Amino acid sequence: MRAIFAGALGALVITGPATAEPRHGISAFGELALSEDFDRLPYVNPDAPKGGQITTLGTAGRITFDSLNGFILKGVAAQELTLLFDTLMVRNQNEPDAVYSLVAKTADVAADRMSVTFVLDEAAAFSDGSKLTADDVCATFSLLKDKGHPSYQISLGDVESCTVDAANQATYNFKGSNVRDLPATVAVLPIFSKAFYEANEFDKTTLTPPLGSGPYKVKQLKQGQFITYERRQDYWAKDKPVNHGRYNFDEIKLLYFRDRTAELEAIKAGNLDLREEFTSKSWATEYDIPAVKEGRLIKETLPDDRASGAQGFFLNMRRDKFADIRVRQALDMAFDFEWTNKNLFFGAYQRTGSFFENSVLRAADKPSAEELVLLEPLKDMLPSAAFDAAYEPPVSNGSGQDRKLLRQAANLLGEAGWEVKNGTRVNADGKPLTVEFLIFAPTFERVIGPYVRNLKLLGID
Repeated sequence: MRAIFAGALGALVITGPATAEPRHGISAFGELALSEDFDRLPYVNPDAPKGGQITTLGTAGRITFDSLNGFILKGVAAQELTLLFDTLMVRNQNEPDAVYSLVAKTADVAADRMSVTFVLDEAAAFSDGSKLTADDVCATFSLLKDKGHPSYQISLGDVESCTVDAANQATYNFKGSNVRDLPATVAVLPIFSKAFYEANEFDKTTLTPPLGSGPYKVKQLKQGQFITYERRQDYWAKDKPVNHGRYNFDEIKLLYFRDRTAELEAIKAGNLDLREEFTSKSWATEYDIPAVKEGRLIKETLPDDRASGAQGFFLNMRRDKFADIRVRQALDMAFDFEWTNKNLFFGAYQRTGSFFENSVLRAADKPSAEELVLLEPLKDMLPSAAFDAAYEPPVSNGSGQDRKLLRQAANLLGEAGWEVKNGTRVNADGKPLTVEFLIFAPTFERVIGPYVRNLKLLGID
């Protein structure tokens, strides 16, 4: 996988079987990769220089902001607010799920994984000098579960309680049977100041900077235009192993633009130090400028071995018409990725075939012997395909209308009970098969257009 950037020259360029014992990290898969005496995360440069300012863009693609509360549904939060907050533990991106100590010195996962106890570093403190204690940890849990964004409420659904055992010790208790990942889930929650949210409403949008214990604080902002974070020289955890080589810029300034064209002109004009390019057409055709030729603006494709996740069309499985797997397979066959990549993306893309693309969790080939040990007891509950080769998206002939794939798609729809009548694909009740697309930005219209033409050939409206 690759990430592509343009940057200004000169910019600072799981535990194994639960043993109920305190450890410096948590993992649901195998042993922790880093020993207790590790001095840094393996992918950082511990000698990276500190200082300077970087002016760039946030990574969430937002074009404005009106709030500094990124943990509720209301408002559009400024990006990178996590810089203000510490967590009990920090993820090691080289492992699928492992987290290592930051605020928590140790984590003790119960043998039945129904609870986890964290012992906090007594040096932990908020930016105003007040101590960070177990009261803050449990108050944060209550706020997020009761008033937080639905994504937090869902992920914490089986977290039953957080109890304060001592000033520097908190225990999370779980319920249900799907608890494998919950210790790590609660370990990476942001930690709020209980006192701050006793004086300020949590479920309201605000431009008042929150009190945090993290490596940065808000220095300056102009709503919808920019926000500047300033590195805290008094950050209590700056020498922690998980922080070595990280948080190097004295200031991080994020600018906001209404569209990508304006962003592109900003990097060309020298108003940005770093910009990740997301539009393949721009990458292929719009950087042939003097600044690049003279080396003042660096155009670089960087290797990226992080899990990439997936980009694609996500079907609303609550709709009955998408319940049959044959319908979903037919929709997959109608999308000609090879034509799209060649004609719209300048051959820059690789197709994703998994939610866990570019990671060890991506399914490949048939289940291994070790995987079969886990699958066999569930054989009566699983489709037979779970024991065959992993599903891979179809590969077209690149014509834009691969007749072979479209015939296969039509046959699958027919088998699923969707027949063509008067040019329209309908079910036994005469209801037409329709697909509505919700898109993030107008740039996706050029991708959807050819796809819609193929769907119409199949009788889908």
